[in-house]
Amino acid sequence: MTRLCLPFALTLALALSARGAEPATHKLWPGKAPGETKDIGDEKLIAPKNATDVKRVSHVSEPTITVYAPPKDKANGTAVLVAPGGGYNILAIEHEGTQVCEWLNTLGVTAVLLKYRVPKRESQTPDNLAMVQDAQRAITLVRSMSKELGIDPTRVGMLGFSAGGHLTVCTALAKKRMYETTDKGEEQFSYLPNFAVLVYPAYLTDKGGALKPEFEVKKDSPPMFFAHSSDDPVTSEGSVALYIALKKAGVPSELHLYATGGHGYGMKKVPHPCATWPDRAGDWLKARGLLEKAKPSP
Repeated sequence: MTRLCLPFALTLALALSARGAEPATHKLWPGKAPGETKDIGDEKLIAPKNATDVKRVSHVSEPTITVYAPPKDKANGTAVLVAPGGGYNILAIEHEGTQVCEWLNTLGVTAVLLKYRVPKRESQTPDNLAMVQDAQRAITLVRSMSKELGIDPTRVGMLGFSAGGHLTVCTALAKKRMYETTDKGEEQFSYLPNFAVLVYPAYLTDKGGALKPEFEVKKDSPPMFFAHSSDDPVTSEGSVALYIALKKAGVPSELHLYATGGHGYGMKKVPHPCATWPDRAGDWLKARGLLEKAKPSP
């Protein structure tokens, strides 16, 4: 009986090694998330209703991170926190979440899926405060787990779609930590991502098309990559305006503006050139040296 089991066990072990460890989920906060005073009901996973619909998560009150590790022989020490979109109402958890993590793993990147709180909480300033708190905590937590995850804490980026793209910008350009520290890790590690990938980010401009004043770009702001479509109802002016601000500040960034594609395609294979954004983002990460093996920390 033992002899029969060994080949299967060996095959299973080799398969797990080839694709990396099984995703591991961690609670973001040691207790209740800050500011949580009301019961918003049970969290729900909603399956797609048809071929054009998307898998979504709603009513998130206990935020988490789920770590997708790349195969050990491909791991390069870079980590990316992934923020799905959903208008700050739901999370498009699959085509802007789990599938993105799986793609990042093929690049040797450790992907961390952020399940942040939705929908927006009442009477908060800014109105996405809960989400920014979750993102800042997640960046810090990932850095504090760097030895365990085999990553370089100076190579932790963030990737967001639509509202998740807005959240990524808010996190990357934040002037301060938006919650009281909860452990020593927050005293040791920054909450700011080292770089950002923004795919059709939302809510960046005012009605006149100007970058909103809360997005203050400085010469030490993180480098950013943008992908957006001109026919997107969530205006591409936001990506353009932020890119120009980064350029003027001398922050190395890259903008890909496609003629067509609309909004919300994520990892879907849509019949438009915008579907190649993962290839372009991968090229950008490679050009910045983020896909090379990280050197051991001193």
